[in-house]
Amino acid sequence: MILGATVDAGAPLEVITSAIDSMNVKGVSITCQNAQRAGLNGKLVEVHLDEQAKRPRSIQEFVDTVEGSGLSETVIGRATAVFRRLEEAEARVHQTPIEGVHLHELGTLDTLVDVVGGIVGLDSLGIDKLYSSPFPTGSGVIKSEHGVLPVPAPATSALMALAKAPTVPAPGGATQTGEMVTPTGAAIITTLATFRQPAMNLENIGYGLGSREARDYPNALALWIGEENRVSYTNELILIETNVDDMTGELLGYAQELLFDMGARDVWFTPIQMKKSRPATMVSVIVSQELEAPTIEILMRETTTLGVRVRPLSRYEADREQATAVTALGEVSVKIKLLNGVAIAASPEYEDCKRIAQEQGMPLQEVYRIVKRDAEAQLLEG
Repeated sequence: MILGATVDAGAPLEVITSAIDSMNVKGVSITCQNAQRAGLNGKLVEVHLDEQAKRPRSIQEFVDTVEGSGLSETVIGRATAVFRRLEEAEARVHQTPIEGVHLHELGTLDTLVDVVGGIVGLDSLGIDKLYSSPFPTGSGVIKSEHGVLPVPAPATSALMALAKAPTVPAPGGATQTGEMVTPTGAAIITTLATFRQPAMNLENIGYGLGSREARDYPNALALWIGEENRVSYTNELILIETNVDDMTGELLGYAQELLFDMGARDVWFTPIQMKKSRPATMVSVIVSQELEAPTIEILMRETTTLGVRVRPLSRYEADREQATAVTALGEVSVKIKLLNGVAIAASPEYEDCKRIAQEQGMPLQEVYRIVKRDAEAQLLEG
């Protein structure tokens, strides 16, 4: 389905087949046809194997085949990473060392073709970042060489767990879906993609179709292609807060300094009123997830709080860059705010403006006004 989505979005099938041929694998052929799933048009790509190609191979054999090919370094690196992720999941499922992993069904050459072909298709489309919606879990059971297994298959579940991937129920309220994510698909997505929806300008969509015609939903994988808006997004931040009503401003200021020195993104104080109308201060701190423990330690040690609140936080940030503006008052460092690559605002650096105000005996706000005017005229577009 990943292969089909890339071809439907414009990846030349001959580029993909040429990449497969460069690995010198025998007994493999690829067919592609237009088809529909629940009224949705897309590409159905199928990998066909002869008996020799169905012989199980190891992850190391796959890696050696890829590394010995004429594929680009980017494709080789991504494919190898996918195979290593799959190997790690299989070792977890079978509770064996990685060197003892046997792939069984996943060891046939269609796994090699799916992984390499999908990566080549994405690469030929110029896609440098990949994002994914949550995985649909599916339902029911499947038959395998190990017998009847639950859905998702153990290897798929292990891959989801290794990536801490988000999951959702089947679409449309379907109750009998069968397998909706295969181990190979999960290995590709959990290795190459980030699980979030970015802000982007949509340019093209490709649909890769599954072999099964489902009753309750279109059995298709959508590949949305576009230019990502250059407003950075992170969902790996946390907001830590606490209320205190018996601390002086100097003590709170000291705690703020320690938090900034530790790496906090922001620290601020909000006047609040607590029970019995007591005036108090709410301390708010934004930090990355890895700084949660040291932040809590500073708050517990340096403030009178007995407890803190922690919750996840998402944040969008404009791109920024440093520049030097030649102004009527001399050279001044300024911070340029960028939106979609366009400079839209300039903020003078405080220390430079302070120095100029002291040297020339001018009001600081007048220095700011002049520097900001000249910097925007010189550095902003339009």
